[in-house]
This record gives sequence, structure tokens and C-alpha cells, in this order.
Amino acid sequence: MLANALQGLRVIDFTQVMAGPTCTLCLADLGADVVKVEAPSGDLSRALSPWVNGEGVPFLALNRNKRGIVLDLKQPSHRKAAQKLIAQADVLVESFRPGVMARFGLDYATVSADNPRLIYCSVSAYGQQGASKDLPGVDGVLQAVSGLMSVTGAPNGEPCKVPVPVVDLVTGSLAAISVLAALQDRLRTGKGQHVEASMFASAIALQHVSFASYFADGVVPGPQGNAAPYSTPNEALRCADGWIMVAAYHPARWQALCTVIGAPELACDPRFAENKSRLQHRQALLDLLQMHMVPHPRAYWLEKFAAVDIICGPINDYAEVSQSHAFAEAELAERVQHPVAGALTLPRSVLGAVGERPAARRAAPTLGEHTREVLAELGMSAIAIDPVAPASPSLT
Repeated sequence: MLANALQGLRVIDFTQVMAGPTCTLCLADLGADVVKVEAPSGDLSRALSPWVNGEGVPFLALNRNKRGIVLDLKQPSHRKAAQKLIAQADVLVESFRPGVMARFGLDYATVSADNPRLIYCSVSAYGQQGASKDLPGVDGVLQAVSGLMSVTGAPNGEPCKVPVPVVDLVTGSLAAISVLAALQDRLRTGKGQHVEASMFASAIALQHVSFASYFADGVVPGPQGNAAPYSTPNEALRCADGWIMVAAYHPARWQALCTVIGAPELACDPRFAENKSRLQHRQALLDLLQMHMVPHPRAYWLEKFAAVDIICGPINDYAEVSQSHAFAEAELAERVQHPVAGALTLPRSVLGAVGERPAARRAAPTLGEHTREVLAELGMSAIAIDPVAPASPSLT
């Protein structure tokens, strides 16, 4: 089972908010023992809305299957505990700005001297080298700087941010891939290494094909709304009671679409015969398609299109998605019991083999929930480190 694939590996998690925790969430879901180290004020995502009984839902969603401890790295005894943790770890993931871990004596060069098999992963805004490495960054800013916001939204509209934190999520996923590759490489060499994932590079990776097109033709792309820039019809089309997304640019599907909507002559029109010419006359084509489609509701067209293998789907809101057969059959949500927030429905891990969907082994930790337990495993007691009073995380 993939849920046990990393069983026996220990990961020390010095990350917070979304990008780094997404990486360690992947590792935890695959069975690794992830020990999340938080400052006394807690992970910043604990303060992000919405909240359930005072617990931030973003934190609850991204930190299942992890144990949580509190260490104040400004205190020598706490740094000693961190060093002992790292010395026994297989993987360390951190998301501080470059140089911060070095100030604590926990940088790769220092800790790998005692643990040369350690896989050390740094997650940052702009990477570990170069003139931009010290700049801070968050998802929205990296969407802007990377060009993503320049191609998102409606033509001639304001710059538009993707509301889902896509840069954070892809950065964490790519970091996890790098960690897994480094673990595999360690089987061959016996040695660890320092890997990284930057939000800027990850945002560019999201736009891989778009940048390839720009490098090829030199045309700076702009926002296309809900349309794919490389083919048509491949966009949202209005029906009597809402919208559906249609991808009928393949020659056979284009012919089928024209027949189903009752306009077979469109397939013979020289403006629309091939994808290249359709792109040149896109607005004229869309006006004609809408004229035929608006009189009928979504369900009518979805049934008609599905019958001739036209790729399509309704544009659902979250309520419709979570109530759909596809969502239920894929088991994409689960009930989790949290000691403070209570019973919660949260997204489930999507990592699994066919027929296998691993369930959460534990809910996200409360602040410092496992500090005594983890210290005991190190042969230390809670009194061996200077006392620290956990504080509530705050954005101020």
C-alpha cells in the first residue's frame, strides 16, 4: 500500500503556511513519521480563516498525519533538541528565507556533517542562490511576478489572481518529488543531498507550455478568459440555464459538434474547417455556437454531446462538485475527529494505488501536542529544555 510506502522514515518539518506543509503532507500521507516543529506562536496558517472552534481550517487541511512539537529556536536548549531530532532524521524540510537556518546552526552544511544521509529540502520564494534569494514571497505575489496573473482573467479586464493558491500547492508537490528522488538516489550512493523548490520556478513550471510558445513565436500572451489559447472550440459556452465547458477541437469531435447543434454547414465553412483558421475567426465562431446553444439547458447539451463522445462538463460550484457522483466515487472527502475542532469533513489524500484511498491516520496536531512524546523518544524530558509558553498565532 502506498500509505505505508515511507513507513520507517522520519521527516522533520520546519515549514509553515502552505507550500512547505504541502510537501510534508505528501510525505506524511505516504507513511513517513513527520514531526512538525512550530514556534511558540504556531504556524501562521493557524490564524488563517475560516476557523472551527478557534482552529484555522487551512492548518487542519494541510497538517493531517503529522505530529506537532513546539521549539523556540532562539533558545540554546531548544536548538539542542532540534539538532538531536535532525541527527536521527531521514529528511528535513524548511521554508525559512535563505540564511535563517544557518543563524540557528541548522543549515545543510552544519547538520549534514553529523548526518550525511540526510535529505535536506529548502522551500523558498526565489531559491537559495542569486540576487533575489532574500526576497519574501507569498502565492499571490508570485502569481504576479511570474506572469501568471497577466494571462488570467477576461480580455481587457483587470489583472486576475487564481483564487486557489496554485503556486503554493505546486511548489510543495515539486518539493515532495525532489525529496522522493533524493531518497531513491540515497539508496544508490548512501549519501543525502540538499534539494530545493522555489515558488518562482514552480510558477514558471505551471506555465511550461505557455512559455515554450512565447519563446517560439515571440508573441506575449494575454488573458483568454475561459478559453484555451491553442485550440477552439475549447472554452465555456452559455446554455439556457448556465454554462458548460466544451472541448471539441479534434477534427472528428468538431464535425460531431456541428451536427449535434444542427449546423453541419459550419464544418464546411473555410473559416472553421481547421483549428488554425478557427482560431483566426474565434469570436465569429463562438457567436454562431452560442446562437444554437442558448435555447436549451445544460442537461440537454451534456446528454447530446456525451452521446457522440464530445468532451464536455458542467461548470460546477463547490456544492455541486461535492454532491457529484464523481466526487463520491473517488472518495475525495473524509470525516476526521480533532480534539478541539471536533468532527470535520476535510479533503482526503489523493495518493494511492488503484482501489486504494488512504484514510487519515491522525488529525492535524494541536500546538505542541506531541512535544513531550517526541522529546522522550530523544531521551530528553520536557524539563531538559527551557520552558516556553505557547502563544496563539497571530497575523499582527
